[in-house]
Amino acid sequence: MLIGIDIGNTDFTIGVFQGTKLLDTFRMRTKINRTSDEYGVFLMNILNYKGYRVKDVEDVIIASVVPAVMHSFTSAIIKYFCVKPIIVGPGIRTGIKIRTINPKETGADRIVDAVAGYVLYGGPVIVVDFGTATTYDLVTADGSFIGGVTSPGLRTSANALWSQAAKLPEIEIRKPEFILAKETVTSMQAGLVFGYIGQTEYIIRKMKEESGLPDVKVVATGGLGKMIAEETDCIDFYDGSLTLKGLQIIYDRFKHNK
Repeated sequence: MLIGIDIGNTDFTIGVFQGTKLLDTFRMRTKINRTSDEYGVFLMNILNYKGYRVKDVEDVIIASVVPAVMHSFTSAIIKYFCVKPIIVGPGIRTGIKIRTINPKETGADRIVDAVAGYVLYGGPVIVVDFGTATTYDLVTADGSFIGGVTSPGLRTSANALWSQAAKLPEIEIRKPEFILAKETVTSMQAGLVFGYIGQTEYIIRKMKEESGLPDVKVVATGGLGKMIAEETDCIDFYDGSLTLKGLQIIYDRFKHNK
């Protein structure tokens, strides 16, 4: 059994694999000050609760964009699961060629998404991940990661709105029925959601124009990505487990190239 873990700025997303099959997923909040024992006990308890045996865990693979948690978390995996985790980073064969000015700056999550998008949906492909930041990355037909766009995530934008404006309340992020709102909450929802749909469509359109790939496929993932994907024709596929699937693909390549 393989455990794939995507450590993001907001959440840890954890997947349980048997071979290539994703059996289960669960999440926990990203907190910098947890100890290795806290991480280890949480993971053991959630696996036991869901009916999995800790002793069946053969390997763990991690993609992280939060360096501050890595010492405690990797220590937890070694201590409680008796395996040394595989960390996605320089030196790991992914099958994707990073053709940017400084490849080491490319986040592990973006590499994993690019691998999954390319392998599962074919290239060329634009992969959009709606997370704490929303990232748009282009992988060419030959598997080259040639560049991308980073923007504030939808929830990040919402938090900035109500935290910086004294009279604006914290609201549920959802698409209102109409864009012409008659009160504060729906006016905020309209601005956030319709504005984000517009941003998504514009960025994707410009990426297609600049790359000269008008027919490139677009795959979306991430927590709020489904809501946006359902409201625009510019996204061809939504895959909520894309990052975890990418971890499993990279793990297979790592094992076969050892």
